[in-house]
Amino acid sequence: MTYANSHYLLLLLLLIPYVVWYVLHYRKAHPVLQVSTTEAYRHLKPSWKQYLIHVPFLLRCVCFTAAVLALARPQTSNSWKQTDMEGIDIMLCMDVSTSMLAEDLRPNRVKAAREVAVEFISGRPNDNIGLTLFAGEAFTQCPMTVDHAVLINMLQGMQCEMAQRGLIEDGTAIGMGLASAVARLKDSKAKSKVVILLTDGSNNRGDISPLTAADIAKSFGIRVYTIGVGTNGLARYPMPVAGGIQYMQVPVEIDTKTLQSIASKTDGEYYRVRDTQSLYEVYQEIDKLEKTKLNVKKFSKRYEAFVPFAVLAVLALLLELLLRSTILKRIP
Repeated sequence: MTYANSHYLLLLLLLIPYVVWYVLHYRKAHPVLQVSTTEAYRHLKPSWKQYLIHVPFLLRCVCFTAAVLALARPQTSNSWKQTDMEGIDIMLCMDVSTSMLAEDLRPNRVKAAREVAVEFISGRPNDNIGLTLFAGEAFTQCPMTVDHAVLINMLQGMQCEMAQRGLIEDGTAIGMGLASAVARLKDSKAKSKVVILLTDGSNNRGDISPLTAADIAKSFGIRVYTIGVGTNGLARYPMPVAGGIQYMQVPVEIDTKTLQSIASKTDGEYYRVRDTQSLYEVYQEIDKLEKTKLNVKKFSKRYEAFVPFAVLAVLALLLELLLRSTILKRIP
C-alpha cells in the first residue's frame, strides 16, 4: 500500500501529546465528592459502566487516526511485469602493430583504443565479449566471457611490445584478425553477433584477405563495424634509436576502401577516427546501435483505498457521541 499524500501521516504524532494530556488530567477533569468514610461501599461490585469509562477516549483516537489515514489517500495496485533479456556476442578485434604507437591520438593510438574499449565493455554487463589482437599475425587474447573484470584486465595488457620486440610478426593482417574473431563467433547461439575491428593501416600480411574474411563473417550472420584510426597526412611517431627515442613524422595510410567494403558486406558501418574524442563518439554510437534486446511488459493500476478509513472515522465519531448521550451521559 502506498500513500498519495504521505505528508499527512505526520499528523499522527499529535496523538502522543493528547494521550499524555489525557492521562495527567483525567482525575482533575472529574468532580469529586468527599465523604467521611467509604466503609459502606467497600463490598459493592463496580458497575459495568465503569469499564466503559475510557471507551470515548479510545474512539476519539480511532476517529482521528482513521481520518488522517483517509486524508493521506492510501492506494493499492495490481501490477505485473515480464522481462526477456537477450545478450549480444561481441568480439573486439584490435590492431597492435607498431604503427599504433603513433601519437596523433592522445596519449597514443593503442592506449586511446584501450581506454575507450574498457568504457564500452563496462557499459554492457549482459553481453559476451571477447578480444582478438593482430599485427602481422592474429591471436585470441580473451575468448568471449561475461566475466568482464577478467576481460578488462587482459585488455589493460594490450600493447605493441610483442611486435616491437619481434615476439610476433609486425605488420597489419586485417584479414587474419577478422577471421580469428569470426572463428570465435561462428558457433554462437546468440541472435546478434558483432565484430568491432579497429586498425590504423592497410592489409599487408596474412594468408586471408580482408574481403574473404568479410564473406566468411557474412555467411555466419556476423555484423562487422570497422574503425580506421589516424589523423590526415602525417602523424608523430616515436622511433627507437640508440640511447633514446627520436620523434619523426610518418604518413597515415588507412585502406578506407577495404574497411568500407568489409562493413558494407556484413551490414555494419565504417567509421573514420582522427582524434580520441571521435573514438569515444564512435563507440557510443555502436553501443546505441547494438543495444541488448529487452522485451518488457508492464501493467499497473492503482485503486483508492481511503473509503474504509473514512467510514471508520465517521462510525467511531458517531459511536462516541451515542455513548456520551446515553449510557455514559454525565449529570452536571
